[in-house]
Amino acid sequence: MALDRWDRRTFLGRSAAVGAGAAGVAMVGGEARAQGRDHGHGHGRPVKRYSFSVMGTTDLHGNVFNWDYFTDKEYDDAAHNDVGLAKISTLVDQVRREKGRRNTLLIDAGDTIQGTQLSYYYAKVDPITARRGPVHPMAKAMNAIGYDAAALGNHEFNYGIPVLRKFEEQCDFPLLGANALDAKSLRPVFPPYVIKRLRTPCGRDVRVAVLGLTNPGIAIWDKAHVAGKMVFPGLEEQAAKWVPRLRSMGADVVIVSAHSGSSGTSSYGDQLPYVENAAGLVAEQVPGIDAILVGHAHVEIAEHFVVNKATGKRVVLSEPAKWGQRLTVFDFDLVWEKGRWAVERAGSQVLNSNAVAEDPKVVSLLRREHRKVVAYVNQVIGTSVVAMSTAEAPWRDEPIIDLINQVQTETVVAALAGGAYAGLPVLSQASCFSRTAGIPAGEVTIRDAAGLYPFENTLEARLLTGAQLKEYLEYSARYYVRTPVGGPVDTANLTNADGIPDYNYDAVSGVTYDIDISQPVGSRIVGLSFEGRPVDPAARFVFAVNNYRASGGGAFPHVAGAEQVWADSDEIRNTIIGWVREKGSVDPAEFASVGWRLTREGVPVFP
Repeated sequence: MALDRWDRRTFLGRSAAVGAGAAGVAMVGGEARAQGRDHGHGHGRPVKRYSFSVMGTTDLHGNVFNWDYFTDKEYDDAAHNDVGLAKISTLVDQVRREKGRRNTLLIDAGDTIQGTQLSYYYAKVDPITARRGPVHPMAKAMNAIGYDAAALGNHEFNYGIPVLRKFEEQCDFPLLGANALDAKSLRPVFPPYVIKRLRTPCGRDVRVAVLGLTNPGIAIWDKAHVAGKMVFPGLEEQAAKWVPRLRSMGADVVIVSAHSGSSGTSSYGDQLPYVENAAGLVAEQVPGIDAILVGHAHVEIAEHFVVNKATGKRVVLSEPAKWGQRLTVFDFDLVWEKGRWAVERAGSQVLNSNAVAEDPKVVSLLRREHRKVVAYVNQVIGTSVVAMSTAEAPWRDEPIIDLINQVQTETVVAALAGGAYAGLPVLSQASCFSRTAGIPAGEVTIRDAAGLYPFENTLEARLLTGAQLKEYLEYSARYYVRTPVGGPVDTANLTNADGIPDYNYDAVSGVTYDIDISQPVGSRIVGLSFEGRPVDPAARFVFAVNNYRASGGGAFPHVAGAEQVWADSDEIRNTIIGWVREKGSVDPAEFASVGWRLTREGVPVFP
């Protein structure tokens, strides 16, 4: 677990922490001399006041530039958002000029090194872990911008511990994870917190503690990398342990950087006794917190207050939009009373990165890396007979999703050949990860194929019965809004019922079935058949499934507890790229079929 290296490198300034009875915790001194204000108090004595700001980002997911490597052009969406650290850097500079650099801090709430082809390239193609390997572009950019701390996100673990540790080594700021513990000693394996000092012209320095908390779901989603090495207890439990320590060490302000949404929900069911999106619960249950930078949920929260049950005090929460679309700015007004600094007011806002230009400093710093990745993703790997699109894949069985399932099915069949499970039929699941992905007619590049699978998921094979398959499909069909017979069907309002994202709707190949959207959840799968015959509840199938789903992602029934008969270490994305390379030409006539359809009382919704 590299505990010794962690202690040596990260905790050179631990003497103050040791004196407070918390050995192995960093205290980082700040350089800032802030602007203070003295106002009359009505009793002839001036009141000492001080204000400062903490900026925050989250879920950057490898975005340095306002660029979409899958479309090979500038990023744009329906709301005309921009993305990337180059834009964030400009906003940060603006805030620092306005507030005074010494009156500001900059933190992040995790999911930094996974998500774009830029981050993938420096984890897999030209890895930072190689001897004399490159510096990770996200480390380069964040160092240049001047981050003070970042919490660990769950996607930090996707490429394995060595890549994460190398990234940590390359960062000029600590990666925080108070609830990332060594599986044996139960001691933190990353710094739990950092304390920054902001100097004021009117009294003692302000001590700002940043406590980092990551997501318990790591234990499931990245089990292959962390099992037996690390455990990830709940956020509330660890915050309750650390916040009082930070206060006893003299922290005037306590900020939590939490890679955890605020909704109080979980996507991995009852597989862990912890809540995935626990930031709101932390604010409500743990006294002594002033603000929480929220991450993970990809939901924008400009300013939200939660009342702490024990103290009655309001805690401000903010979550900036993903990928560098927004920058959170927390503003704190402090007053000196009873011999200490106290927070008089705290609030937050978000700034939109589409209102500014990219910082030329960051653009110049990483231009070479960007060009290398653009050249890589534009390599031609084959051709396609026709164009295929995901635009209607959320409600139609489209050839482009069949392509994913075909690749997965062939891969599992080949892997099981000659073994004990070779005689069982292989089914496969796939989701529409992006409604804008596509394979063009003519030349197919790496970016075209990779765009079908933007996540670093790997492939597994699990055993399911016919009865379990039916329940799995019923669960998946919750995705559709119940639509009565005879009523209009508006595709804009048909999917994502109860906020279910596209990636948590699975189309399963190898069987045929209808989804009756006029029926209630749990009674929608009609005519489930295999090779023209109704599926026997006792029949056994091999199920080709991505590791996220197999590990409980989305809380689909049965699959997480099903027997694993095979697993691959390579990303499904790479398997698709390799399949296209080997085939040379992609022809949907060889694999596409209509295996499922939406109906209402037997009548197809989309004939």
